[in-house]
Amino acid sequence: MNHARSTKKRTGGRRRTVRKKRKHELGSAPTETQVGEQQLKVVETHGGNEKVRAVETDVASVATDDGVERATIEDVVENASNPNYVRRNIITKGAVIDTGAGRARVTSRPGQDGQVNAVRLEG
Repeated sequence: MNHARSTKKRTGGRRRTVRKKRKHELGSAPTETQVGEQQLKVVETHGGNEKVRAVETDVASVATDDGVERATIEDVVENASNPNYVRRNIITKGAVIDTGAGRARVTSRPGQDGQVNAVRLEG
């Protein structure tokens, strides 16, 4: 998200950029979490806080009718955000993964939270 001045005027006209982005306005490359042995990365954020990013992971907390089950991730089956992510085994929010507890849809953001939470799909 860019917290700098808007590029549009009230009238709808364009406003020309006055300066380059400041350090705090810069974004970062996305952490594309892959299926593999668990590997986490700690990143410093605003206000001296920290974010734990999952670079690789092989475990998921799968919510079932009985409760939450810790299951191993075997494969990425479907990913609506990018079809190439299926081939590259990249897990993002909304991806369908094959686990020991059956197929599940990811509800967390592993590149932001550092963990994979998922809901088991029926069938």
